[in-house]
Amino acid sequence: MTDVGAEVTGPLAGLRVLELGALLAGPFVGRLVADLGAEVVKVEAPDRPDPMRSWGQATYRGRSLWWPVLSRNKRCVTLNLRTSEGQALLLELVARCDAVVENFRPGTLERWNLGFDRLRTANPSIVLVRLSGYGQTGPYAERAGYAAAAEAMGGLRYVNGYPGQDPPRAGVSLGDSLAGMFATMGLLAALYNRDALAGEGQVVDVSILESCFALMESAAPEFDLLGKVREPGGTRLPGIAPSNVFTASDSKKLVIAANQDSVFRRLCAAMDMPALADDPRYATHRARAEHQDELDAVIAEWAARLPAAEIAERLNAEGVVCAPIYSIEDIFADPHVREREMLVEHDDPELGRYMGPGVLPKFSDTPGGVRWTGRWEPGADNEAVYGELLGLDGEALDGLRERGVI
Repeated sequence: MTDVGAEVTGPLAGLRVLELGALLAGPFVGRLVADLGAEVVKVEAPDRPDPMRSWGQATYRGRSLWWPVLSRNKRCVTLNLRTSEGQALLLELVARCDAVVENFRPGTLERWNLGFDRLRTANPSIVLVRLSGYGQTGPYAERAGYAAAAEAMGGLRYVNGYPGQDPPRAGVSLGDSLAGMFATMGLLAALYNRDALAGEGQVVDVSILESCFALMESAAPEFDLLGKVREPGGTRLPGIAPSNVFTASDSKKLVIAANQDSVFRRLCAAMDMPALADDPRYATHRARAEHQDELDAVIAEWAARLPAAEIAERLNAEGVVCAPIYSIEDIFADPHVREREMLVEHDDPELGRYMGPGVLPKFSDTPGGVRWTGRWEPGADNEAVYGELLGLDGEALDGLRERGVI
């Protein structure tokens, strides 16, 4: 069911996944596994297409620029899961799939008589990946949950930004993407368990809230054992020095991180201040933490005298961690980005050729790839999917359309 000439080489080739739901977290799982070769069939309601078809910060030729990236490599079908006939068709698809990914509010599939018990009757080996704001159980399970709320309650927003200021968002829908990555990990782990150990599928329950909390490092034992509440640190790592953002003479900003003793000594040499490495205030990791403000001021004064390119050249030559703070324009101009295929060309029938994000991770023998961009019309693959997988002919499909099933 791939486009003509679109060879599937990814490590997940042969895997078939049904993607239910809309917006970001669930569809991000579909994108990740589709990039790696899985056959992903995205199901949308005939009268309620995924809002991501029109959402986003920018459009081109009247089209959302988020949709073709999020939905690339997927087949798109329409199916009304609120009808018994639509539910029966879904179960036929489930019987031919390895996994189902959904991100409805908990209880929605059950109201449609499509809970895991029923899916499992159609396919005992099916893996059901469920993403929601707060998980399938617990007192908050039925709450509506967006990434912004999960980032807030998961602790990420609290430690972001500057002390005394309202905590900003990360600039992207971080919580949704984190949940999508954890869900992808869970999907692959459940498939391994099914194929290598148990022989049966299971439910993977992913909470956006918990996905955010999982990134909170040692904040839990810090509070439990010491009563310490981790606070926002602005541009630096509190107690880890030096690791901060510094401004060059040409107003460009760079991250300089040299918190290990050996790396700090190399930084001092690169700044032509070798004696600084033996100064008792800075000679050890703990001493640098206690004098972080003073040390940052010394480095800031040095950086302000040099252009960013010279700072980067000096520090990288000495093995000091240093990186410019890139905008998307800077990313496009970087040769490493191109060589590593962080940007790859997409060819879309509506948008033409454009650069989009590459496929991760990299595989030596079975690389993933972009086989096609997102389908612009809901149900664009109805004939291919229902005909090829379920054997329905044109007359049967016409009848389903007339009855509002697809």
